Amino acid sequence: MTGRERVLAAIRGEVGDRPPIALWRHFPAHDQRAETMAQAHVEFQRRWNWDLLKVTPAASYFGDDWGLRAGYKPNPAGVRHITDRPVKKPADWAHLRALDVTAGAYGRELHALRLIGEALPQVLILATIFSPLSIARKLAGDQALIRYLRENPEALHAGLEVITDVTARFAGETLAAGADGVFFATQCATTAYMTVEEYEEYGRPYDLRVLDAASAADVRMLHIHGTEIMFDQLTDYPVDIVNWHDRKTPPSLREAAERFSGCLAGGIDEWETLAKRTPEEIAAEVREALAQTDGRRHLVAAGCVIPIDVPEDRLQAARSAVGAP
Repeated sequence: MTGRERVLAAIRGEVGDRPPIALWRHFPAHDQRAETMAQAHVEFQRRWNWDLLKVTPAASYFGDDWGLRAGYKPNPAGVRHITDRPVKKPADWAHLRALDVTAGAYGRELHALRLIGEALPQVLILATIFSPLSIARKLAGDQALIRYLRENPEALHAGLEVITDVTARFAGETLAAGADGVFFATQCATTAYMTVEEYEEYGRPYDLRVLDAASAADVRMLHIHGTEIMFDQLTDYPVDIVNWHDRKTPPSLREAAERFSGCLAGGIDEWETLAKRTPEEIAAEVREALAQTDGRRHLVAAGCVIPIDVPEDRLQAARSAVGAP
């Protein structure tokens, strides 16, 4: 079977020739130009032959054209740190402008997707799309967003309308550029950050509009970032796969399999196991994860991006544990 066939079989609940596996990472030395970002992803995929390729741009790419500024200091996750945010007061939400998603930073990401698709025509490719509320959080700051949400709701809703329109149009354009699906990431659906009621108002309706814009996708994967996640509140989202930090926060894979009828992506702790343990321990964790799901509706994956400096023998251990060469 091809990787695409394995993933689609897992989504249907069928057992393929082996469980599918995919790991993804940032490429901070390459993610500011479409050509270099595409090359880095293509080389990574050709080296490891993952069953799907989740394209991972700079984590703040969506804000570049709104004035979000970020720099890079070496760190294991390969993420950039924010140096300036465009939303500093409630009135700034009204200053967010509609963007041409085929130009600027969004255009750069679309160009990278085209290049990757041309180089890897048989690979199942997912474009990374952040939820509107997660984007708002980056534009304003963690605590500032909560303050706006509770003290200036009308201003925040106005900003979310603009953000959602841009994000939805971009999601559709990623499919036109050659992506087979979307990896939709929310970083706010956690009670460690806000209440369920707040997410129902400021997260859910905007999430669904973006996911609807990607309804033509072959695969829609939902990533719920963080701990104390609102898993049960999101299981009715129109997605095929759900990914979260299952080794760090409930539910476990076994519990999730009883509460979500689609495919689960997880099983590997990227920071404690993949980064620190032996290949034998990594393989054991993968096998234990598959035992939780009986190998059905399960894409073996990490909870989020893997460290950029993981030794190759550990990545190979994860692959070998699912029976991949």
